[in-house]
Amino acid sequence: MLRIAREFFELPEEERLKLYSDNLAKIIRLSTSFNLRNEKIASWRDFLGLPCYPLEDYIHEWPNTPASFRDIAGEYCKSARGLALELIEAISESLGLDKGYITSQLGKQGQHMAMSYYPSCPEPDLTYGLPPHTDHYAITVLLNDEVPGLQVFKDGQWVEVRPIPNTFIINIGDQIQVMSNGKYKSGTHRVVVNCDKDRISIPTFYSPSPDAVIGPAPQLITDDEPAVYRQYTWAEYDEKVWGNGLEKCLDMFLVENKSNHVDV
Repeated sequence: MLRIAREFFELPEEERLKLYSDNLAKIIRLSTSFNLRNEKIASWRDFLGLPCYPLEDYIHEWPNTPASFRDIAGEYCKSARGLALELIEAISESLGLDKGYITSQLGKQGQHMAMSYYPSCPEPDLTYGLPPHTDHYAITVLLNDEVPGLQVFKDGQWVEVRPIPNTFIINIGDQIQVMSNGKYKSGTHRVVVNCDKDRISIPTFYSPSPDAVIGPAPQLITDDEPAVYRQYTWAEYDEKVWGNGLEKCLDMFLVENKSNHVDV
């Protein structure tokens, strides 16, 4: 998967630009920042956004160059989805819920992949590959090459996540934080670039379906631990995120009673 991603970004520019768009409504597109229309600073990257589930609904619209792109990326998406489902079931059980609880709350579910290319940068201190953010989906399965760049915010400082060959990095997303009533945290992270090497990173995002109703699991709400978040649909949350760039949107869905607030 890493090889075919690099081959795609090594295609002639005129070939890649056939897929370029800053239209957020276009679900298969090549772009740079999350939302070029409202961001003050563009990210130092290119990415190809691909919807992945149901795969048969989208794969015929994916790029067909390099020649094996659809076969390799399609097989990878199916495997990544299987891993995400297993992890979500384990998270559900760890909260004392039925293993299928979170999966059922996600509705028909969705999956999206962003093949990201971070070129070497002559002045890396002046930009980000991606600015600080949390993933607004349920869970992210992240595949990296051997070049570092990902950092997480922990104990008041940024910590480098060193790449380990043949492993995935798993990010808990905003929706798991909400459904767990704050017991799981959606980790803040960013991507930095360097002046020597380019980098390939492939996150696969697993999300609810648009009509899915998300909120804290009733079993996790008690007198001592009241609901931190109100219920909302995924379509409502997704709209807020796209309208605010990568800024964290969880605070918009806190229960109004301030005595219920937790450090999120």
